Amino acid sequence: MGKHVVVGAGQVGRRLAETLREWGHEVVLVSRSGSGPESVERVAADASDRDRMTGITKGADTLYNCVNPAYHRWPRDWPPIAEALLATAETTGAGYVILGNLYVYGPPEGPMRATDPLAPSSAKAEVRARMWRQALAAHEAGRVRVTEVRGSDFFGPGCLDQSHLGTRFVPRLLEGKPVRFFGDPDQPHSWTYVPDVARALATAGTDDRAWGRAWHVPTSPALSGREVAERLCALAGVENPGVGVLPNWLIRAVGVVSPMLRELEAVRYQFVRPFVVDSSEFEDTFGVAPTPMDEALEATIAWWRQPRQTAA
Repeated sequence: MGKHVVVGAGQVGRRLAETLREWGHEVVLVSRSGSGPESVERVAADASDRDRMTGITKGADTLYNCVNPAYHRWPRDWPPIAEALLATAETTGAGYVILGNLYVYGPPEGPMRATDPLAPSSAKAEVRARMWRQALAAHEAGRVRVTEVRGSDFFGPGCLDQSHLGTRFVPRLLEGKPVRFFGDPDQPHSWTYVPDVARALATAGTDDRAWGRAWHVPTSPALSGREVAERLCALAGVENPGVGVLPNWLIRAVGVVSPMLRELEAVRYQFVRPFVVDSSEFEDTFGVAPTPMDEALEATIAWWRQPRQTAA
């Protein structure tokens, strides 16, 4: 078993650290606050501090970038973090696994595949595309081993206000309250279960076949927001209160004072037309299938029904 350094203790980083530990690896979880599960070593550090990260990563087999800067601050926050972590991997010899997203493809014309060319359609998407281009160039130059693992919108236990199926969706349905969906609730959309994200990252970081290209996290067949609500309510044994539409004019109006909502306009295309992931290549190569949607929704329901979460 080896040493693995996970940077970022958010909804994915924490679960990845736990997954690697369950697989028998030594795990160091790095975040600004030094938070995380007690089962792994936790270190407080700035991910953009190359010297500090190099010291932490020395002797590690793999370095994982699961950092999640505030969305509206990507152009400012991502470059120094990405450059520091890539340099850390080069200096230490650790393999470098990046948690990516689907923004890099731009508006899709069909199911998205990890081999599709990059076509970012916004400044935020260009930031992520540039990160991958720089990392892949370093790999092709023989300076480092890299891969990027991309998923669609995350959901599952622990996913809160940053998830479209989080705070504004699951608990409201469980309480019998209607939800208002961003975009068209009848468009097919891929949803990626967070435990599957963690398992895909861990797989990529421990299998040499992953290096030198991007992959898609195993993701269940696409469902519209309305279909997700119907299945969730049926599994929870509650009446479906319905799914409405959050008007775009309202989002724009609130966006005047909310940087996060203001930035949603750039990704609106993902919710007003089919947004479907093809993850078959990862599934076939590594023998890893997505968690069945009903099983994932049942776990999500159970998490939200925990007394401590209901109180929150």
